[in-house]
Amino acid sequence: MGNWMILMILGVLGVIAGLMALFNPFGASMAATVIAGWSFLILGALQIYEGLRSEGWGGKAWSILMGVVAVFLGVNLLARPLEGMIALTIVVGAMFLASGLFKLIVGWRIHKSELKWAVVISGLVSAVLGFMVLSNIPGSAVVTLGVLLGIELLSSGVSMVALALARKAGGVQNA
Repeated sequence: MGNWMILMILGVLGVIAGLMALFNPFGASMAATVIAGWSFLILGALQIYEGLRSEGWGGKAWSILMGVVAVFLGVNLLARPLEGMIALTIVVGAMFLASGLFKLIVGWRIHKSELKWAVVISGLVSAVLGFMVLSNIPGSAVVTLGVLLGIELLSSGVSMVALALARKAGGVQNA
């Protein structure tokens, strides 16, 4: 099986998973919360382990402290996934809003470019999405993460299918 076929299979699976997430955004939001919880827990434990192995108290203390915080976040996300879903959605909404405001500021500072409006419009879209998410908490929490996960899976799946087809046709070299 060639490299392009593996990409094709992964792409099709990504599209299917993305559609499943979009058809069940609550389940996908819950899955994203649980994955985030396990990620924080595992990474925090590894950071504590690394902190205990490092030399010097400055680096050791910060590494252990950050590891403990990550473990605490992971345990809380896993123990209370609905509350964790709300917290993660607030973070996503705040990130959209901050990203939108930043793009608006940068866009307005561009003076002589045809791309100015692309940056400004992107900033407006991000800021409006952030405002929409944050203004509807906790209602938006049950679907936001799942919809975002679904869109990302669909986008990645489609791009992998396109890359696989391009590789099969000889238009893209293997890295």
